[in-house]
Amino acid sequence: MNASPNDDTENQGPPDPRRNARLVGQQAAETLLADGFHSGRLAHAWLLTGPKGIGKATLAYRFARFVLAHGGAAADEGSGLFGEAELPVAAPAGESPLYLAPENPVFQRVAAAGHSDMMSVERGIGSTGKPRSEIVVGDVREVTRFLNLTAGEGGWRVVVIDCADDMNVNAANALLKVLEEPPPRALLLLVCHNPGRMLPTIRSRCRKLRLDDLTDETIAGLLAEYCPELAPDARQEVAALADGSIGRAIELAEADGWQLQRRIMDFLAAMPDPDFGELQEFGAGLAKADALGRFETLGELLRRTLARLIRHAGGAGDAGSARESEVFGRLAGASGLDRWLQVWEKTDDLLTRTGRINLDRKQVILNIFLEISQAARGA
Repeated sequence: MNASPNDDTENQGPPDPRRNARLVGQQAAETLLADGFHSGRLAHAWLLTGPKGIGKATLAYRFARFVLAHGGAAADEGSGLFGEAELPVAAPAGESPLYLAPENPVFQRVAAAGHSDMMSVERGIGSTGKPRSEIVVGDVREVTRFLNLTAGEGGWRVVVIDCADDMNVNAANALLKVLEEPPPRALLLLVCHNPGRMLPTIRSRCRKLRLDDLTDETIAGLLAEYCPELAPDARQEVAALADGSIGRAIELAEADGWQLQRRIMDFLAAMPDPDFGELQEFGAGLAKADALGRFETLGELLRRTLARLIRHAGGAGDAGSARESEVFGRLAGASGLDRWLQVWEKTDDLLTRTGRINLDRKQVILNIFLEISQAARGA
């Protein structure tokens, strides 16, 4: 059962989480979940947290398939709900304890949103026929109805909410009622990018599991598979910019993010006297109708770069590349920490207003670098 059965068109990159048989870099989380299941004392609700694109939804569906495939075999003291039921065949050597082969019938039914004991909740389709911007209370009320049904296959009933951040206030309050009195053998898996946005009462009723950021080496290896046209040096640069997220890395690769970051650093290296003619040409290219995605990527990279500059100015930044250290050191010496915080705030405000009221993108880019230039002069 699936409250929002929309499937994304297959694009470059990993499969949709419900159809993805592979999860990289989250062995510790997988082991913890498997151990909890086999202990017979599995928490009824889990808050899977961490940045976007590190595998939270993939892990949720992976664990859901595992629990459904193993049926009633995880009761106290190692016996199943129906006595001495045996577990399905163990994962192959080298695979994680939650692995389930794609040809397994449970895997296939979950992938097709056709398992009677599985429900997923996502942002549905509104009355206009377009995807809603949030998960609404009606979606969560379906969870209550679903969990009150008898399990069709005599085991667990599993709900995946992807992602819980999208719930509006009424939906969150409806979920809280489910968490307060969960039925037996019910499992709720909440994918959450920002747990600070969740109601404290929801957080307190869930077992929190933060997934690890992926290493640059892992991300570069995955990029070689998902974006094979990307040159090895570009893969390394994208991996360093992705902050531990393969999802973010793929977005950066598709938007030429490594090239945009190079341009940012070129302009910063020339401060306080960058070539404003070159900046105008750069801004004009990103103001074109078909360049909105690249402009948004530039905005994210500018925020990230200025945040790293601020940490460097405050003595808390990592070394980064030799070039970054040299540029940041020189700029941090030109103005104090407070001034660079002002630059970040003005940059963030300009970029936010551009998205809201459609400011001229070329002028926004010029204004941002002009602000940086003034700070680099000590003004």
